[in-house]
Amino acid sequence: MISIVIPALDEQDEIGRTITRLREVLSSSGSGAYEVVVVDDGSRDETAARAEAAGARVLRHPHNVGYGRSLKDGIRAARYDTIIINDADGTYPIEAIPDLLASYNQGFDMVVGARSGKHYQESLIKMPLRRVLRFIVEFTAGRSIPDINSGLRVFRRSAALEYFDHLCDTFSFTTSMTLAYMMTGKFVAYVPIEYNKRVGKSKVKLLRDSMKTLQYIVEAAIYYNPLKMFVLMAGIVLASSFLSFTLALIAKLNVFFYVGVGGIISSVLIFSLGLLAVLLRQIMVKSSRLERDNREAGDHDEARPLRENRITRI
Repeated sequence: MISIVIPALDEQDEIGRTITRLREVLSSSGSGAYEVVVVDDGSRDETAARAEAAGARVLRHPHNVGYGRSLKDGIRAARYDTIIINDADGTYPIEAIPDLLASYNQGFDMVVGARSGKHYQESLIKMPLRRVLRFIVEFTAGRSIPDINSGLRVFRRSAALEYFDHLCDTFSFTTSMTLAYMMTGKFVAYVPIEYNKRVGKSKVKLLRDSMKTLQYIVEAAIYYNPLKMFVLMAGIVLASSFLSFTLALIAKLNVFFYVGVGGIISSVLIFSLGLLAVLLRQIMVKSSRLERDNREAGDHDEARPLRENRITRI
């Protein structure tokens, strides 16, 4: 049983075809019962009406609140535990969904479609930005990640809900989800897919959304593995210090020497802050576990008299 969640903003030209193709693929794949949930994120066109006409269950936002928020609302409203998220613009190959489900059924916590093709690497500006973001995520997670923010993925609703407080409400939702799963020991697999040309106009503002994504990546990295981020910052400062020493030798200027010394001291302080952040995180995690254990113990104690009363009546 599967719930397919599709966030949509002014996608009237493609939403109907996307839903129809989804239903055809899932019906023929033998995946069992399924539903298509479209979250209309404040569209000003006929997106909602055409989605309903194609057989989807539609949730409506009175105005645009973001890609991630739409996914969260759709996932919360889903009837089934197996969730597939997909975009409404025709970019993701729906025919690849059975392959993702096959990998997911092998025991993975999440399976992601790793995009490739000319439409994925279409911009000379996007490519370096993606490489920077991918480097930070891979450095933090400690593993290779073929695609950090693919919008086609399969996962369990019950598992994803645990992370919602730490997943952003904008286009960085999938990026923060990738990092959250990997930093907490979840099993994540990637299936290569061919990325298609989108139908309609992109809603992504490249520079603004890239900066927001970078912000959320850094926040997530500091939350899940703070020491690595502080080590990275300390390493950058230390490298700058050695560069200053080199300039001091070449230019014979003491100012570069002093800058280098200051950089070394700063790198030590940054690393020390990283150790402190790790300690604080360990305290937070321990406190959270104790709170959860106490809550579960309280629920157990409240349930015991009820069971005893039933036994007495019997």
